[in-house]
Amino acid sequence: MSFRLDAISVGYPNGQRALGQIALAARRGERIAVIGPSGAGKTSLLRLLATSLRPDDGRVEVLEQAPWALSAARLRHLRCRIGMVHQAPPMPPRQRVVTAILAGRLGAWPAWKSMLSLVYPADLAGAHEQLARLDLADRLFDRCDQLSGGQLQRVGVARVLYQRPELILADEPVSAMDPVLANLTLGELCKEATTRTATLVASLHAVDLALRWFPRIVGLKSGEIAFDLPAERVTNALLRELYASESESPPVQDGTQPLLVTTGADGGGSPRAACR
Repeated sequence: MSFRLDAISVGYPNGQRALGQIALAARRGERIAVIGPSGAGKTSLLRLLATSLRPDDGRVEVLEQAPWALSAARLRHLRCRIGMVHQAPPMPPRQRVVTAILAGRLGAWPAWKSMLSLVYPADLAGAHEQLARLDLADRLFDRCDQLSGGQLQRVGVARVLYQRPELILADEPVSAMDPVLANLTLGELCKEATTRTATLVASLHAVDLALRWFPRIVGLKSGEIAFDLPAERVTNALLRELYASESESPPVQDGTQPLLVTTGADGGGSPRAACR
């Protein structure tokens, strides 16, 4: 089992609920997209899995360990096995791209190698290889403040690819990218997960990307799981209900193309991305 959440609740300091009674589990190697309107709890869910957020109630198991029962040293070791892609990667503006990528393995390296790599990058070839997968090989020595938002997101993805974690978490990893780069990036994340049998959980704003790349879709609404289904069983009716409080139709990648509906044997109507 890659992770298991049992009856998880998380509240904000102001008393509002971020997540309520969440029950969710995944086997090793699964690819799961988490979708839902703004404020549904998607980021909180990923932070729980990353062990950066502690629940108020319930039980969390990640990579077969209960993180909040571990010593500080063992918790650090567990976190080295988890990779997190942020919507806005937390990289110092003056940091070089190569250093940002190699930081993915700092926790796994001996202290002397980690310190040395901050002065002289220890694995130029490895960093270059991951950037090349994301069409950024020519930016290896650029400073992070010289990159666009979409380029920074790809650097964040490259860092996690270089880290080679067992659990990959991605919070809106392609929100600043155009359609071509978004599909390239998600394709590389899915390829990495499949090749190494790593678990991939990504929150996505664009429903068409979720349906295109992920076999399992979890819909979140008001901090609760609205549905947890194979992609082919996610219907337009379910999506309209999920996003009813935010818009008349589910959000898609370019903001204009609707989802196409293919009616199955049950007549339910399963949405498919128009650009498929």
